[in-house]
Amino acid sequence: MPEQTEQHAPAPVKPVENPYAVLRWLVLATFVVILNETLMVNAIPRLIVDLDITARAAQWVSTAFMLTMAVVIPVTGWFLQRVTTRVAFRTAMLTFLAGSVIAGVAPVFPLLLAGRIVQAAGTAVMLPLLMTTLMTIVPEHDRGRVMGNVTLAISVAPALGPAVSGVVLQFGSWRLLFAVMVPIAGAVTWLALRHLVDVGEPAPSSIDVFSVVLAALGFGSLVYGLSLIGGPQGSARPTAFIVGGLAVVGLFVWRQVSLQRKDAPLLDLRVLAHRTYTVGITIQSVGFLAMMGAMILLPLYLQEMRGLSPLQTGLLVAPGGLAMGLLGPRVGAAFDKVGARPLVIPASVGIVAGLALLSRIGETTPYVLVVAVHMLLMASLAALFTPVFTISLGALPGHLYSHGSSLLGTTQQVAGAVGTAVSITVLSSRASSLLADGASPAAASVGGFRWAFAVAAVVAVLVVGLVLLLPARVADVDPDADPDADPSNEVEPAPAR
Repeated sequence: MPEQTEQHAPAPVKPVENPYAVLRWLVLATFVVILNETLMVNAIPRLIVDLDITARAAQWVSTAFMLTMAVVIPVTGWFLQRVTTRVAFRTAMLTFLAGSVIAGVAPVFPLLLAGRIVQAAGTAVMLPLLMTTLMTIVPEHDRGRVMGNVTLAISVAPALGPAVSGVVLQFGSWRLLFAVMVPIAGAVTWLALRHLVDVGEPAPSSIDVFSVVLAALGFGSLVYGLSLIGGPQGSARPTAFIVGGLAVVGLFVWRQVSLQRKDAPLLDLRVLAHRTYTVGITIQSVGFLAMMGAMILLPLYLQEMRGLSPLQTGLLVAPGGLAMGLLGPRVGAAFDKVGARPLVIPASVGIVAGLALLSRIGETTPYVLVVAVHMLLMASLAALFTPVFTISLGALPGHLYSHGSSLLGTTQQVAGAVGTAVSITVLSSRASSLLADGASPAAASVGGFRWAFAVAAVVAVLVVGLVLLLPARVADVDPDADPDADPSNEVEPAPAR
């Protein structure tokens, strides 16, 4: 029999007079900070010129943001248990503001990258804080509708990043992106702290520094190695980073399993013993990988291949982001009524179809067709993310909510970073190969974009198979929990108001 361990009871929940008001402020703040994840996509061509860097180096303004979130988010499960809601919120937003100021005044690329890392460290706290608070105070029968609104922050914000940056860049340099963001984030922080109340009571706990180091080294080496594939350095160096990163991630997992015997893991991996959660987190990761790949590739195609300005590019990708945002609440309401399967099955097919169609773009593809296909992809992602988020976390017992949301956020960000790195790598490698074979620069670029979208489509096929394993509703989840979890595997009721 597996060794039994004593579980800590969930922290007591304070009665909240208006829980939806609390969530509104958290959603608004999370939207603002996550918007920055893709805000620099359209600015990459200007960074290359202004800071005299390569395209491969410039894409790290996005990759480093996602990678930092992946490294920091595991710590937030521990952090959120130790501090109040207001302290966690204030810490996250002030850190984000500090990073925005550093990036906005950076005279050289390394300082800009440092600012983006600090920004991401603050952002990394907001996502688990929002998800944990939602699962704690919203009753199960209303979670689909509320999660649909939360989708605006966690999925639509990165989708709208390129559109927002395209508009801002029309009026100034890339520094204007941060100059605009600082007062907005500052105002949201000030207003939210006037209305935000604490949910739950902090509980003392220790942190395993070794686990933090392993997470940083493992995920950092893995994504950095992926970004080097196809570059001029050759194949040995990327392989060394990838293999080394995977080995360190393995050590991180081993360390968490060992700490679970003392009931003191940095990231409680017992959440993975819940099959529905494990399937859901895999779907989320693959879906986010495909989305972030498309987020990087489409603006590059429109600007480099078609010669559009950042503003024109932003306007063309805006309809897809808006479609995702408008559908989020409606998908959530539909989930409460019909369950997950009627939504996620057609959505998974739509994602594959959208990426497959993008893999056929060329030098003269009509813009109307590009916009329509992008809207199909974004709408399908909206129909997928909301039900999967809700049913995945809803399958966990209450004492694992913070760890479940932290692990979900970690894997999502790693997947996004991998999607960004792999997309750029496939694009560069295929274009270089075609140039070496005598193709024209335009034909080589088209071939690179087509292969990159095609790889994303092939990866997305995995989602189609995985969604068939999801139950229709949280109530349908089988009690296949791990030995240390609540054997009922039921979602705890919302606190009395």
